[in-house]
Amino acid sequence: MTPTFPDITIGTDRLVLRPFEEGDVPALAEMMNDELVTAWTSVPHPYTREDAADWITRAAPAERAEGRGVVFAVTEFLTQRLVGSVHLRNTNWRCRSTEIGYVTAPWARGEGYASEAVRAVARWLFLRQGFERLELRTAAGNTASQQVAQKTGCINEGVLRNAWIARTRTEDGGWADIRTDLIVWSLLPEDLDDLDEDADRRDRAALADWN
Repeated sequence: MTPTFPDITIGTDRLVLRPFEEGDVPALAEMMNDELVTAWTSVPHPYTREDAADWITRAAPAERAEGRGVVFAVTEFLTQRLVGSVHLRNTNWRCRSTEIGYVTAPWARGEGYASEAVRAVARWLFLRQGFERLELRTAAGNTASQQVAQKTGCINEGVLRNAWIARTRTEDGGWADIRTDLIVWSLLPEDLDDLDEDADRRDRAALADWN
């Protein structure tokens, strides 16, 4: 039987990471139609409410049920507003390794939410799920995603040449596919040891409260 991640909620000082709900459809559709999301991900464009509903009710639950990963909606603790998503995917249960991807809503950028969410998921993976490796891949031109990797403590392992297809705006306002390199990052349990001890205690307390 294929292992699966538990259906849980994770909390931090400012965020709640929880399963997506049907009420998230409008906010998810709006977030995924942002130009930066379109440029650096492979989601459909335009991203309709039907796409959002299918992701929330079918595709995301299947990721967990079939052992491939788990999807979290990232919301503000105080307002409950959707500010992003975190997706664990391509999970190798034998190696205890998985890949992480994330999206931040345009209205929530610049607040450090992505790095906070990634760190919370990493701690949960390492402390509670016994994982030994978290991998992240960022397109060569996606500097915002690379900054998240650096802030989280990820180590740059190298470049996969010509390994991704991004999108760029054309002169007529449409989109065109372009090939680009991927930068591979990794985070191991020992890479978190140098983080601030107070932050470590807060994260552990949050995991205990929300798990």
